[in-house]
Amino acid sequence: METLESELTCPICLELFEDPLLLPCAHSLCFNCAHRILVSHCSTSKPLESISAFQCPTCRYVITLNHRGLEGLKRNVTLQNIIDRFQKASLSGPNSPTESRRLQPQRPYTATISGTIAGTIGGSGGTSGGSARGSPATSSHSHSHANHANHANHANHTNHTNANHSPAVVAKMDPRISCQFCEQDPPREAVKTCVTCEVSYCDRCLRATHPNKKPFTSHRLVEPVPDTHIRGLTCLEHENEKVNMYCLVDDQLICALCKLVGRHREHQVSSLTERFDKLKAYQVSPGRVSDAVMEASKTSAAQTLENNLTNLVKRNSELENQMAKLIQICQQVEVNTAMHEAKLVEECDELVEIIRQRKQVIAVKIKESKVMKLRKLAQQIANCRQCLERSSALITQAEQSLKENDHARFLQTARNVAERVAMATASSQVLIPDVNLNEAFDNFALDFSREKKILEGLDYLTAPNPPSIRDELCTASHDTITVHWTSEDEFSVTSYELQYTIYTGQTNFISLYNSADSWMIVPNIKQNHYTVHGLQSGTRYIFFVKAINQAGSRNSEPARLKTNSQPFKLDPKTAHKKLRLSNDCLTMEKDESSLKKSHTPERFSGTGSYGAAGNVFIDSGCHYWEVLLGASTWYAIGVAYKSAPKNEWSGKNSSSWVFSRCNNNFMVRHDGKEMLVEASLQLRRLGVLLDYDNNSLSFYDAMNSQHIHTFEVSFLLPVVPTFMIWNKSVMILSGLPVPDFVDGVASDLQEQQQQQMGLCRQESPYLTGMKTCH
Repeated sequence: METLESELTCPICLELFEDPLLLPCAHSLCFNCAHRILVSHCSTSKPLESISAFQCPTCRYVITLNHRGLEGLKRNVTLQNIIDRFQKASLSGPNSPTESRRLQPQRPYTATISGTIAGTIGGSGGTSGGSARGSPATSSHSHSHANHANHANHANHTNHTNANHSPAVVAKMDPRISCQFCEQDPPREAVKTCVTCEVSYCDRCLRATHPNKKPFTSHRLVEPVPDTHIRGLTCLEHENEKVNMYCLVDDQLICALCKLVGRHREHQVSSLTERFDKLKAYQVSPGRVSDAVMEASKTSAAQTLENNLTNLVKRNSELENQMAKLIQICQQVEVNTAMHEAKLVEECDELVEIIRQRKQVIAVKIKESKVMKLRKLAQQIANCRQCLERSSALITQAEQSLKENDHARFLQTARNVAERVAMATASSQVLIPDVNLNEAFDNFALDFSREKKILEGLDYLTAPNPPSIRDELCTASHDTITVHWTSEDEFSVTSYELQYTIYTGQTNFISLYNSADSWMIVPNIKQNHYTVHGLQSGTRYIFFVKAINQAGSRNSEPARLKTNSQPFKLDPKTAHKKLRLSNDCLTMEKDESSLKKSHTPERFSGTGSYGAAGNVFIDSGCHYWEVLLGASTWYAIGVAYKSAPKNEWSGKNSSSWVFSRCNNNFMVRHDGKEMLVEASLQLRRLGVLLDYDNNSLSFYDAMNSQHIHTFEVSFLLPVVPTFMIWNKSVMILSGLPVPDFVDGVASDLQEQQQQQMGLCRQESPYLTGMKTCH
């Protein structure tokens, strides 16, 4: 039976198949389980109706659905019939090992719990507090007959709960119900159950003992239900007495005896129906607020139960969704693992094939070398044999000559033999051929140690570790930034990708990174550095570096880098005729002798307006420059619109903002209004920070790293740096990076300056007149 049951078990829910579908791959699946698989693939952008395929959980075969979805698949009617017969056979043996598990409901148990609670309370709620006036027996008897409707409601609720289950589940939950009046053994199967009498009858006993006549006409007959479903809860203190009241003092179910003679006789009680209605749907009427307060504590338990049930149902739904996602991930893991295993086998087979081919090539080379060397050795052996034969013949002839006793014959042959022996000895190289030891093939070696080491290091490739941007190595100009980075997996990285965008002050880098529209991408970088051109001057940028290989990619931590300020020089066309500019246009000096300069609209020309402007107009970014003041004690330095008047002091109009010194007094001036500020008399290097994007113009004592003043200005037009002097000379340094002390200005100074600028708009702290230096 256990083997058969395993064959009839769904691979998803691990229960007997319920409404099985026959898949095209010949496997089966519960309809609800198939539906859950489709639900697990759903998302906000991919509704359930758009899913047209899923994988068989057994063989991974892709099941394609038509426009009808799961309804388009065939039902496995044969399998369902087998399961039905198997269930009947199992139910006939109550002690079967699988019976207890099979009797449990297949549906989500929260509905069963809530239905059982509702059925228990509703089915016993027909007795009011006044039913306790008679004797216990009378009360029990009258309760049994007078409240048949409530028992019928309970039976209906039970039937309704059972109706929510499929026939297969009902068969597991409700085995065969026998008649309780039959005297034969075994009793016949019941056809009706009387909720009022709490007895189940077969057809014969029903006609005989429970006719459709008075007093039975008011009884409620229902389809057969188990005896435990129609009997109410019994009292804990009085055996065989059913609970029919609710004690409001102790929050406890009680019977009639508890109210008459028990410890609850002085307590306030309520009928089960009334209490059930209050706990199930509690509402406060406008005229009974005080009663509601009194009842609040007593309803807390039921409300907690209702809330817990709601939370449990919600949690079950979340768990089902989570389980569906986990199942989907498991399926994806299976698919990916199978894919990688197949790829591993393929790659290893290719390596084995390469080794096999190389083995054949090297074996052929060895055989060819063997044949060539043996051929050469055979030739040498033949030469040696020929020389040996000649030498042996000569030796024999010489020995015979030496044995000759006839003087005449010896003299006749000896000379010829002696010459031949001398020639043979002299040509020893001919007689004894050279032997090449390399022909022995003993200097040939097969060394695959390097290849073996590589093969031992075979492993699957992973995405490289995130690279790290080296801020201390990065450099910048006014329109370029060179980014340097390092990587721990440099040899496994195929290429790098650099991404950058303007930094807007957003601290959530993940959200900033996800807004892909604003990012510039430089792909396929092979080095560990890259120079980005065409950037805005004085602007902060966010940089990411992505390390890429075949397995994937990983991003570095973000780095904030900034281009330098816009470099500029003094524009000779704007310089006052009593100012002398250096050849590099970085220094201006007051010269009382009037220089010959043509008059142009952009030239400073007013009496006392000894000024010059920079040769750049700034309309974005954050820019910093410094002015070396030297011994000058009378100057005005700031910015102005192009439309600012050139025949008056800078700051005297609404189009210019300056920091000025007049002997020992320091002040800021705008729109003809001045305000004294504190600064050191030893001020020799003035820093100017123009943050056009954030609408501010600040002045600093660059040598002492001190903040002097900040203008809060909503710039409407491009501005140009302006410089005025009335004695000595000044020198400008432009294109500088913003120093660290500027970013670290104390917040209280910034707030103080902002407050002062707020008062400036109200004209309260400013002098209405303009101080004049003589």
